[in-house]
Amino acid sequence: MTSPDQTLANRLRERAKLLVRGALMRADLEVSRGAYATRLSRALAARDVTAVLDVGANVGQYATLLRRAGYTGRVVSCEPLSGAFEQLQRRAAGDATWTTLRTAVGRERGETTINVSANSFSSSLLPMTDAHRESAPGSAYVASETVPVTTVRALMAGNELEPERTLLKIDTQGYEAEVLAGAGELVEQLGAVQLELSFVELYEGQELFDAHYARMRELGFRLHIIEPGFSSPDDGRMMQVDGLFVRQD
Repeated sequence: MTSPDQTLANRLRERAKLLVRGALMRADLEVSRGAYATRLSRALAARDVTAVLDVGANVGQYATLLRRAGYTGRVVSCEPLSGAFEQLQRRAAGDATWTTLRTAVGRERGETTINVSANSFSSSLLPMTDAHRESAPGSAYVASETVPVTTVRALMAGNELEPERTLLKIDTQGYEAEVLAGAGELVEQLGAVQLELSFVELYEGQELFDAHYARMRELGFRLHIIEPGFSSPDDGRMMQVDGLFVRQD
């Protein structure tokens, strides 16, 4: 189990990241006209996307940065881990258009076991590979939790979200293909989809960049924004990015 000191350190680290990113965003210091959240907010506004289904919300970093970037639409955040969900709830408190749900999201409804990472945000329903552990030693699994599972279809219906005006954001540490499977044909109607895309197998059995890219192209989407993510500390190899896909014009 994660010790209280480790948990506090992780919380402080994530809070510090948010503060630094927020300051950079407000100052517009990034050469490419603002941080990723700012570019994303502009993309959503341009395409009349007014709702975000935030799958794999962790402690609410994604929605918080979107809010700071000017996004004012609905957010429905899903997070299965009990500790992270408590922080997510606190962060969303007082925001009438931000809904939080403690659940994992997958192919079908039910219950499953999630592996809890020492850093929280690397937690996954899939086993972690040596490549991940070696590149990020602080990401090793330290516990597990039994969590409920729902589907994108159920979330869209239950929260009365209009697919064509919704961004489906999936940050589920290798479980993206299962989340998309649970959306079924509804994916083709969505206004935008954001996926965590890996070039290296960081979780056993996960789909990699090429497979996700090909699927999204077949479904009528194009890659609109790409944001660098996880890199190898040894040789700088890019191992993971975030990609925003929008419907072809």
